[in-house]
Amino acid sequence: MSQHLLFITGHLAEKSLSRVLSSMQGRPFSYEIRVPGINVAALLTVAMLKRRLDNLAGFDKVIVPGRCRGDLAELSAHFGLPFERGPDELKDLPAHFGTRAQARDIGRTDITLFAEIVHAPHGTVDDVVARALRYRADGADVIDIGCLPATPFPHLEDCVHALHAAGLKVSVDSLDRRELERAIAAGADYVFSLTGRSLELVADSACTPVLIAHHPGDMDDLHRTIEIFAKLGRPFFADPVLDPIHHGFTRSLLRYSALRERYADIDILMGTGNLSELTHTDTLGLNTLLLGVMSELRITGLLTTEVSHHCVSVVREIDRARRVMFAAREDNMPPRHLDESLMALHDRHPFPYGAAEIADFAREVKDDNFRIQVSAEGFHIYNRHGLHTARDPYEVFAALGVEADGPHAFYLGLELARAQIAWQLGKRYSQDEELDWGCVRPKAQDDKQVFAAERSTLKARRKKKR
Repeated sequence: MSQHLLFITGHLAEKSLSRVLSSMQGRPFSYEIRVPGINVAALLTVAMLKRRLDNLAGFDKVIVPGRCRGDLAELSAHFGLPFERGPDELKDLPAHFGTRAQARDIGRTDITLFAEIVHAPHGTVDDVVARALRYRADGADVIDIGCLPATPFPHLEDCVHALHAAGLKVSVDSLDRRELERAIAAGADYVFSLTGRSLELVADSACTPVLIAHHPGDMDDLHRTIEIFAKLGRPFFADPVLDPIHHGFTRSLLRYSALRERYADIDILMGTGNLSELTHTDTLGLNTLLLGVMSELRITGLLTTEVSHHCVSVVREIDRARRVMFAAREDNMPPRHLDESLMALHDRHPFPYGAAEIADFAREVKDDNFRIQVSAEGFHIYNRHGLHTARDPYEVFAALGVEADGPHAFYLGLELARAQIAWQLGKRYSQDEELDWGCVRPKAQDDKQVFAAERSTLKARRKKKR
């Protein structure tokens, strides 16, 4: 049965809301629009709506603007019908009503994420624990202690014990047989990497090994090692080893595929650092692609590193990508329309309004406050004195009249710089909000029940006026 909805908005957005709603083909509801005596919808409060709304009989639900603050449960209880926030942008209403019911849970994964603390022997136990806690916060399941060739590591056992005390699972990665023995004796949960010549190290322990070929790329040797250890009936990972680009990368991918074809049910691990660390490009796309390969091959372990400065968000990226790929595989679909956080540089719909629509908004403004929006043509800044369109903030400074108002000039400079970056990259821009960089740099949680705190530039302007 079709619902009858009431949409609440401000005077400046009324025409745009009407156009969007009337253009929605096959919408599953009828509607009415009301403007409760306010120009800017984002300034609406729960108290205002309680005072200014009446005669809601016949409506099944009330939709308030996405930026409206306050506890909507309070409004629902007061009026006796559901209140719901719409999207922040009016142009997103069709998608809001079209896909909301199909929102996909991406909380599940079947990949164990190992995050390596490289050069651990050079750090203190406290250093290792601090880095490990950050990795856990970013999504790591296991903290890998990376040893170094010919480098003393007297505090290896202390690191294992301290990480366990912090509630973390621990693996140790070493080429030194004695260090692996010490790690196993200290209670490490996993060890990297054992060959057919070192399997006896874990014979009498519960430690889970990662098995590799004694000579890189020797799949026959890896097969023999797998079959020997598999007879013990204990868990393990097998790793054919991912090589860097131009040093066997394609062949190494084929090794993973061949290993899965030969052994349908074993746990396979892929170390991704040889690709992310040794390829100077943004890591998010690389990691997403590798997680797609892993998802298809049912690879259930991943070891990563964050050594190079361009790899500083790799753990977060992989954590998000593994969950998106799991959900996509479960639905037997490409990884699209599930989550937006794997896009850092661009947005799918960066410019919700065209230049002509923004010009319509500008004609309705009757105050001195500057509004800033971005379209495919550039950024647009306007108040009651006029509309200015540009692609470089320097082009509009002289027209803004803020030369003697330092705080206001600072604020506009900041916002116009964000707007310019959004236009250059094709990102969504919303005034007074930081740009969204996806999982690379997660945004702070937006509490819709309270208004944003007053910033220093506004305080300075008010102080200057007094």
